Parts: sequence; structure tokens; C-alpha cells
Amino acid sequence: MAGTKIWTDVDYDRDGKQIGWLHLPHSVTRSAYGMIAIPVGVVRNGAGPTALFMAGNHGDEYEGQIGLLKLLRTLEADRITGRVIILPAINLPAAMAGARVSPIDDVNLNRAFPGDPAGTVTRQIAYYLDSELFPKADIVVDLHSGGSSLDYLPFASVHESPDAEVNRKGLAALHAFGAPLSLVWQTVPDYSYASHACMRHGTPYIGGEYGGCGRVSRQGVALVERGLARLLVHLGITDPASAPPDEPVRMVEFPNRDFFVYAPSAGLFEPARELGDIVRAGDLCGHVHFVDDPARPPVPSYFQADGFVVCKRHFGRVERGDCIAHLARDVVTTSG
Repeated sequence: MAGTKIWTDVDYDRDGKQIGWLHLPHSVTRSAYGMIAIPVGVVRNGAGPTALFMAGNHGDEYEGQIGLLKLLRTLEADRITGRVIILPAINLPAAMAGARVSPIDDVNLNRAFPGDPAGTVTRQIAYYLDSELFPKADIVVDLHSGGSSLDYLPFASVHESPDAEVNRKGLAALHAFGAPLSLVWQTVPDYSYASHACMRHGTPYIGGEYGGCGRVSRQGVALVERGLARLLVHLGITDPASAPPDEPVRMVEFPNRDFFVYAPSAGLFEPARELGDIVRAGDLCGHVHFVDDPARPPVPSYFQADGFVVCKRHFGRVERGDCIAHLARDVVTTSG
């Protein structure tokens, strides 16, 4: 397309199943006319909705990458109506390095939207997504986890948009995905994120955190597989008979920054709480210890809100300002 250097050998409008690459020109000493080949799959059968599924936005988050590889190998065009675009490792340099950010330009893809066609590698990927793929999609699913530094209770999520219709469609899709823990992020929109870049196009976005600690969670992979199967049925892309059965869904929310706790100093963090623990504002989150200064008392950190621990720090060493935990709370519904 005009404006972007990325080109592809797949035809998004052709029926059938195609597996190919997005080719991003990248000239370096070892390869003067080199390309970064980002894998892409397209499964299409006639007119219908388009689902865009991607993982590897952060390269050290693995459950979504594995779930999408499994889906791409098994999904066939004669079993769908519409189109499914699958990007199992959209930030390929980061995925191959097992790193949150690209080793080429040290840019975080999920802070790079709307991107730049003349920018560094990561900003070109963001631009291609924002200008070419997000506008094609009726829904975008972007599969995350806590990566190397955080551990999460697995959940699917949506972000609140200023657009009520996008919110309605997003919440309906979240319920259809059917994760036992489903979260609504209510923070101020940040259009450098994929979530809000999608919603700027009027496209609902499903995210989520499906594990963490730089490992592969079997529970998280299973949750991804089950949720995507249910979502394809919800969109009308696959037959309702293929939908996994309903399970109870606990709706939770993240209303503001008070639900985050940050390290007050650099040192060794000793957590006082575990995932799933219920806490109150003022409860101890943990202590930072100073192995290089044994006489110095540890510095405590405290929760600033009521809720339950949905995320905690994995690495023991922290710097001031590192996230060491965050909370969620059950959605409170009112009647009348």
C-alpha cells in the first residue's frame, strides 16, 4: 500500500488458506538487501466478518504465540464464513529474542502507534497495522501476558473507549470469549497502545494477560484456544456447533492508577501478598531490602485501594518506579 515499505505475498481478498510473510526491508552489514519476514496467515471464505488475531506484540509473552500457531495449522477455509487474519509473532525481532522490546531499535511496539512509515523497524510495523490491517478488521484480538517481569492471574480484557458503540461490541465480544476472569480497563485512552489505536478506527479490541514470568502457562494457552473458538462463533465466522460450552464469567475492573503499586526504591523486593489475595487500602504490599547496605531498614510499600491481587512482580530485583503489583476489583452493578 502507499506510504508503507512493508509488502506481502499473501492476498487478503483471496479465498482459501494462505501462509506467508510480511516483508519489511532491513538493510544491514550482513544483508544489504535484507528483509525481516514476519509470518502471516489468511483464511478466507467469501463475504463475512474479519477477525484479526495477533500475538508477539511483546516478544517474551508466549501463550498467544502458541495458541495462534495451533489455530493457523488447524483452521481451514471450508469451515468458515468470512476472513481470519493471524499474526502469531507480529513483533518478530522481539519474539525471536524473547524480549519485550525489539533488539533492533529498542522500541516497544505497544507504545509505538500510530507508527511511522519512515521510522525504525518497530514503528514501521505499528504503521502497517494501524493503516492497513486495523481498518480491515471487525475485531482485533491482541494476546499478551506478563512477560518476563510480571506474573498474572490469566484474564481476557477490553479497554473502555469514548465511543459507546465500540464499548457495546467490545463487551459483547468479551462475554463471548468467556474467560472465567474478564477485566475492563478504565484508564484514560492512550493512542500509542494497540488497544486505543484500534478503537480510534471504531474497531473493538480484546486483549488480556494469559500468564507471565517468561514461561508458558498451560492454563493460559488453553484459555486462548477456547476463547478464540468461542469468539469465532460469536462473530458468525464458524458454526455454533463448534463453540466450547459456557463457563461462569467473573467481571472485574481496573478503574484508576491507585490500583498499581510501584517500588519505592531500588533493591530486593519481598512480596507480602500472592496472586488472588484480597487486600484493603493501606495493607502491606511488600518490602524493598538493601543487600549492599545491611544496616539500612527495608522500605515498605502499601496498597492504595481495595481489591484483589491480579498481578505481581516476578523478578526479585527492582528499580524505583518498577511495578510490583496491581489490583482489580469486582464490577459493582446497580439496579433501578
